[in-house]
Amino acid sequence: MSEHILIIEDDPRLCEMLSEYLAKAGYAVTAHMRAKPALAWLAENPVGAIILDLMLPDMDGLEVCRQLRASSDIPVLMLTARGDAIDRIIGLELGADDYLPKPFEPRELLARLRAVLRRGGEKQRATQEVLRFGRLEIEPVSYAARLDGKACDLTTCQFDLLVLLARNAGRVMSREALLDATSGSQGDTFDRSIDVHMSRLRAAVEDDPKHPRRIITVRGAGYVFAKDQD
Repeated sequence: MSEHILIIEDDPRLCEMLSEYLAKAGYAVTAHMRAKPALAWLAENPVGAIILDLMLPDMDGLEVCRQLRASSDIPVLMLTARGDAIDRIIGLELGADDYLPKPFEPRELLARLRAVLRRGGEKQRATQEVLRFGRLEIEPVSYAARLDGKACDLTTCQFDLLVLLARNAGRVMSREALLDATSGSQGDTFDRSIDVHMSRLRAAVEDDPKHPRRIITVRGAGYVFAKDQD
């Protein structure tokens, strides 16, 4: 199924040109020349991305972006004839994903649109990501780990270590690599041994921390997170 693109642009010639160009590129397109009807339509129809003009007859594009971000993370590519840097900055701060001043080359718009769609898809996948290893579930975005449905009590640093190990399941991770990857978590990994963090991590996720089956020590090399777990 092709991505559906909503265009909100009050210039009829540009609106028609963009609609035809994007349709030829394989996208389904709906176009509105006013913001309020577009927002009403959007409330009933899902889209992959929005191309939004900054200057609209019934509502400022920045206000449209503000309203969109209050309830949605749909990728927004903002268009404007105004070249002021402050408009671009405000638009991006309000949550626009990219900003393209007029006049522009259609090919550049298409490239930027594909980029925001790709980033939007990556963001959605990251938000939905759940790492499952037998009875252990890890949700990286929400900083949640559960064993048999019960929450594991982990510090930020310990959770970051768990995610790093889980994403590299079956691969031996050296102590140095673990330290480097988590040094920004709480600022204390250089002051405390990585082995202490691992001991506490095992206490949270292992059935028997003294005989670990999930986080295995590889003597002289580091640690490995078991791919196959019960």
